[in-house]
Amino acid sequence: MATPLETQIATYLDWLAHEKRSPASTRETYARALRALHAFCEEKSLPLDAERLSLVALRAWLAKLFDTDQASTIGRKVATVRAFYRFLFRKGLVTKNVAAQLKSPKIRKGLPRFLTVDDAFRVVEAPSEDAHREEALRLRDRALLELLYGAGLRVSELRGLRLAAIDLGARRVRVMGKGQKERLAPFGAPALEALRAWLEIRPLLVARGGDAGEAHDALWIGDKGTALTVRQIQNVVRRYGALGAGRGDLHPHALRHSYATHLLDAGADLRGIQELLGHASLATTQRYTHVSVDRLMAVYDKAHPLAHE
Repeated sequence: MATPLETQIATYLDWLAHEKRSPASTRETYARALRALHAFCEEKSLPLDAERLSLVALRAWLAKLFDTDQASTIGRKVATVRAFYRFLFRKGLVTKNVAAQLKSPKIRKGLPRFLTVDDAFRVVEAPSEDAHREEALRLRDRALLELLYGAGLRVSELRGLRLAAIDLGARRVRVMGKGQKERLAPFGAPALEALRAWLEIRPLLVARGGDAGEAHDALWIGDKGTALTVRQIQNVVRRYGALGAGRGDLHPHALRHSYATHLLDAGADLRGIQELLGHASLATTQRYTHVSVDRLMAVYDKAHPLAHE
């Protein structure tokens, strides 16, 4: 028999799915956090009911998380619990919102990691020189990297692309971003050429999967004829990060950061970059100004005579 807390969690997740229409990935993240809270309460013999849980109990759970989680992860879990209690209070399922007093840990925000223009080019072009990869995969990987860097996409956005989203004539792709917000992302001539080469050979990989459902519509196909996963895309980026720039730890987001930084360095305005990246807040985009200022200071420190006084 479900506990009251399990029922409350299920009600909240159902609301996220059917009324708020949150993405499945978001719902799963929330579900993991709330189920971990339930498990903690069970282990510590705390009330298994959001109405009876105290602020002290919630803080005890968060204190335990510091043994295993980073501050950013704990911050997300705090946000989840606060949103959960706001929902319960608004719906009259609890009489007080004790989670409103929870504080997120302070997170030291680092600057986005990015590649130099030359390294970005080397990474994107590396598949063409990969003798250990069959031609179809080399063409796919080149197109994938060209679009990651050339359009500044998130890895989830790239993975979710369907054939119908690509407009080769207009050189743009229709992307479904965070919060189910759609935007059009332009890409350059190199990406166009790479996409055309990939689309020509793509049916050969699709045929390997037989009736693979999603694969017939997905833009990116694996060597077994099935749609690529996010993990597989991350592996592609790491492979060519190592081959092209000696960066075996390269993450897809670093190519997105590089895209934004290079646009800013070339004179693009922040508002335009915000639209291209699909950021809801300009404050998120403004992080790139710090990157460029740091680069300018490095140039000054290295080159100006007075910097060595």
